[in-house]
Amino acid sequence: MFRRLRASEQEVTIDFEGQPIRAAAGESVAAALLAAGVAEFRLSAVSHAPRAPYCMIGNCFECLVEIDGQPDRQACLVSVADGMRVRRQMGDNAA
Repeated sequence: MFRRLRASEQEVTIDFEGQPIRAAAGESVAAALLAAGVAEFRLSAVSHAPRAPYCMIGNCFECLVEIDGQPDRQACLVSVADGMRVRRQMGDNAA
């Protein structure tokens, strides 16, 4: 579905809910997850409908995830780091 336009010489590995994902150094968490085929980043607080990135520039808040234990992080605005732990956010806050 999504693919990188160019290969990066440097790669990092992030953990997404126990699965290692290789990512290009410097790319956003959202881009790395989308390139790995992740289609559901969070569940909405009210209806629990699955949500995923929409704008990729930090305006819509659809890409909220938990990063290294901290909920409500916008995946499109956070760059990947080696060893980063990312989890889907379920409802109001990840717990």
